[in-house]
Amino acid sequence: MAPEELTKDEAVSYVNADALSIGLFVFVDLPWFRHPFAFDRFKIKTEGQIAQLRELGVERFRFDPARSDVPAPASSASSDSMPPAVADVPDALVPDPDEAARQRRRERHAARRMRMARVDRAFLQTGRMVREANRNLIARPAESLAALNEVFGEMASTLLAAPEITIHAMADRIGGEETYSHELNTAVMSLLLARQLDVPGEQMQLLGLGAMLHDIGLAEIPDRVAKKRDALTHAEVELRKLHCEYGVKRGHQIGLPPAVLAVIGQHHEAWDGSGYPKGVSADRIHPLARVVALVNEYDDLCNPVDVQRALTPYEALSILFTQRRGRFEGRVLQALVRQLGVYPPGTVVALSDDRLGMVVSVNSKAPLRPGVMLYQPDMPKDEAGLLNLSQVPEINIAKAMRPGDLPRAVHDYLSPRTRIAYFFDTEVDIDADSTSLQEVA
Repeated sequence: MAPEELTKDEAVSYVNADALSIGLFVFVDLPWFRHPFAFDRFKIKTEGQIAQLRELGVERFRFDPARSDVPAPASSASSDSMPPAVADVPDALVPDPDEAARQRRRERHAARRMRMARVDRAFLQTGRMVREANRNLIARPAESLAALNEVFGEMASTLLAAPEITIHAMADRIGGEETYSHELNTAVMSLLLARQLDVPGEQMQLLGLGAMLHDIGLAEIPDRVAKKRDALTHAEVELRKLHCEYGVKRGHQIGLPPAVLAVIGQHHEAWDGSGYPKGVSADRIHPLARVVALVNEYDDLCNPVDVQRALTPYEALSILFTQRRGRFEGRVLQALVRQLGVYPPGTVVALSDDRLGMVVSVNSKAPLRPGVMLYQPDMPKDEAGLLNLSQVPEINIAKAMRPGDLPRAVHDYLSPRTRIAYFFDTEVDIDADSTSLQEVA
């Protein structure tokens, strides 16, 4: 058998722990619970990160010269010079093809679970950090803003450095902890969209901060209005609209930058001038506010206060594109479709071969061919087939389905999300070779 081709992540060099330096893009090849970092690959920015890496007890780390800001250390070695990971196996010890296929499948599922554990951990850690910063925003604004800037600065640099990303639909609860946050979801999606729009790094950090704080003025609106599940009266609608003005006032008090204040003040303005509070249009809307306005609308459609009125991601995207496109800058709306695909993560779908499944991930280089978790009642849920449609051109998505229309057994198996929350990682989406395609057929 020919040796497997190295992936981009594997075709890197190695550096000894004592030769780590600021500017190196390193990989932490440890289980998520063995290291303190939000991501398992990142560019070293501080001496503190170097100290944490050395404390892990790892002799050497993989690093990517192409994504590093400094030359390769003298102690580095190419992956080509490394000894093979496994020795040749005598023919007599080669397992039979069926057992080998089962083993490959088990390994894929184990790798997928490990990968999702890393994504879950990064998502939860990010959520905790931003919630803590938000709680202290008024009492300790300088400290809180520094923490938020660090989070979104790191997120922006990760997105900009990655050749491609995969967007995941996160579970409603992870380890018993509720995961959905409108503010964090808006910030994450805005940064993903900014990457698609080639927004510069320093602007991405401001965008993340503005998206996270876009609704700070709601704190001035009574909960009986801000959190009301039923339709608002005209007077309540007008009262709620004041949160933009209140948010800008609060933003001035804590010293937010002008671009962030623009996002807070204009995230309900519309490209056609039909928005509020000032009814400005087109180029009079700040470029970052145009991004947040669209993402905010999408998230409100998927995750309203009353979950019974929630639209599926597919329905929400369809409404924005077919019924509300005049409210948003065309290139921003098109970028959202390119980013999420026609069937965003979290969408329950019927495939062209009559199987059912749920879109669980979308890769940035193939958004129209997402990763689908299949409904396979004869298999445990945690071993369900994961089909990457970019690898199987003969299979297509026939239609999107509402979770409420599913048979109970299918609904329980696929567990459609009550709240749609997204996060990302920088690994290539799930693979599918000829063997795995036969296994999920």
